[in-house]
Amino acid sequence: MKILDQYGNPIDTGVLKEAQTSRIAMLENRFLTPMLAGLTPARLSTVLRQADDGDLTAQHRLFADMEERDAHLLCEIGKRKNAVMGLDWDIVPPRNATAKEKADAEWLKEVLTDAVDPFEDLLLAAMEGVGHGFAPVELEWRQEGKEWLPAFFPRPQEWFRLDRHRRELRLQDASADGAPLAPFGWVMHTHGKAKTGYQGRMGLYRALVWPFLYKAYGIGDFAEFLETYGLPIVLGKYYQGASQDEKASLMRAVTALGHDARAIMPADMAIEINKVTADGSGTPHLAMVGWAEGAQSKAILGQVLSAEAKATGMGSGVADLHNEVRKDIRNADARQIAGTATRDVLYPLLALNRGVDSLSRCARLVFDTGEAADIATLADGLDKLTTSGMRTIPVKWVHEKLRIPEPAEGEATLGKEVGAGDTAGQGGKPPPDPAAARAALKAQGAADETQDELDWLAADMGSEWQPVLDPLVTPIERLADECASLEQFRERLPAVIAQMDAAALAAQIAQGDFAAVVWGRINGN
Repeated sequence: MKILDQYGNPIDTGVLKEAQTSRIAMLENRFLTPMLAGLTPARLSTVLRQADDGDLTAQHRLFADMEERDAHLLCEIGKRKNAVMGLDWDIVPPRNATAKEKADAEWLKEVLTDAVDPFEDLLLAAMEGVGHGFAPVELEWRQEGKEWLPAFFPRPQEWFRLDRHRRELRLQDASADGAPLAPFGWVMHTHGKAKTGYQGRMGLYRALVWPFLYKAYGIGDFAEFLETYGLPIVLGKYYQGASQDEKASLMRAVTALGHDARAIMPADMAIEINKVTADGSGTPHLAMVGWAEGAQSKAILGQVLSAEAKATGMGSGVADLHNEVRKDIRNADARQIAGTATRDVLYPLLALNRGVDSLSRCARLVFDTGEAADIATLADGLDKLTTSGMRTIPVKWVHEKLRIPEPAEGEATLGKEVGAGDTAGQGGKPPPDPAAARAALKAQGAADETQDELDWLAADMGSEWQPVLDPLVTPIERLADECASLEQFRERLPAVIAQMDAAALAAQIAQGDFAAVVWGRINGN
C-alpha cells in the first residue's frame, strides 16, 4: 500500500529516519552573524530589499538580533507566544466520524500526550512565525515497534530562501533555487495567511524594524546626553600667574575628584562643583523611546495597557476592551497553529501508522478558546427563567456554559443525584404549596364554573409528578444524546428500560386513583 502525503504525493519511508538538513553540507557549519553593528536606515533598506528579492538571510538575522537586544520587544512577543500555551487543546474526529476515525483521534491524543516530544514545545516553536512570518520545525522519525513517532527540532529562519517566484520556502543549498522541503519532514507554520503579498513580508517584525531603529538612535542620543548633563560640572580655579605645572596639578586634582572623590592640590587654588541649570531631563529622547515601545506593544498585542502601569481615567471599561483585543489575537493565533499541526503532524502520524484517506477526513487539533460564564449571573438567570414558565433548559447546555464537565458513570460528585423528593427540573425552587394552588384554582373557579374538587386534587398532586418522572425520562434523554443514529437508539433502548425503577411512579398513580375513588364515594358519585 502506498503512503501519500497531504498533497497526494507518494512517500518514501526509507528517508524519514534521516533529517533533510543533515544532507546539505553548507548548513553544517553556519555561523551566527550579528546584523546590528553599524545598522543605519540605508543599510536597513538594503536588507529589506534583499528579502523582497527572495534572499531572507539578512532579514531574519536582523529579526533574531532584535529579540536579543530589545528587552521590551522580547517581553511583548513572549506574552503573545505564551498566550496560546495557556489554552487547553484536544484532538477531535471529523464530522460524522466512523468508529475507526474516532479511534484514530483517541490514538493521536495518547501519542501526542505521552509518546512524542512535548507537544507544547512544538506549539511554542510555531509561534516564532508571528515575528518572522514562518517557523520551520524539522521532524526526525523513529520506529518504536511498528509505530513511527517524530521528534521536533526548530531550525533558524536564515537557513531558508524563497524560490524564483518568491512563493515557496526552500532550504538553502548550492543550487540557485534552493532545495524543496522533504514530505513529512517539516512542520512549516506560516503566519498571516490572510495578508496579501510575498512570504518575505509576512512577519510582524517587518513592521517593527523602523521603531526598533528609531529607539536605538533615541537611546544612543540619550546616553550621550547623560555624559554631558548627567553629572555636575567640577570647576577648578587657579590664581593669576600660575605656572603650567601648577595648572596641570589642578587638572589632575579635578580629574581625580570626578572619578575617585579624593584629590590633592595647592592651598591657594580652589575647586567648585556647579549644578547644571539647563534642562537635563532628556525628555525628547525618552519620548522617542516611549513612542517606539508603544508602537511595538500595539503591533504585537493590539494594546498598550498590559505593558505599562498608568491610570487611564476612564474606569475599568478600557482595560476590559484591551483585554478583549488580546483574546481576539490569541484565538486567531491558535486557529492558525491548529491548522498547521493538523496538516504537518496529525496527518503524517495517521498516514504512517493507521492509514487515512485524505486530509479532509483527518482528525484535527482544536484549541478551547471559550470562556466560562459567570456562575452567579447564570444561576440567577436560570432561576428566573425556569420559574417564569420557560420550557425545560437542557442540563448539557448549562454544563457547557459554565465549563463544568458532566460526571462519568460512577464518578463522585458534589451535588446530590436527582430522585424522589428532589427539586431538580424546577429551577431549584421547592414544589408549589398545594394550599396556594387550591386557592388559585378557587379564585379562577369564581369566573370558570367548570372548576371543581377534582381540579383541586390535581393541583395537590401536580407538584409531586416531576421528581417521580425525572429518573425515568432523564436516562432516555441521555441515551438520545449519545446515539448517532435511530437504529443505535433502538438497539440500546431495551437495556436502559430494563434498569429503570417505576415503583415510585406506580405508587403515585395508585395514590391518585385511591384519592379519586374516596372523593367519589364521599360525594355519592
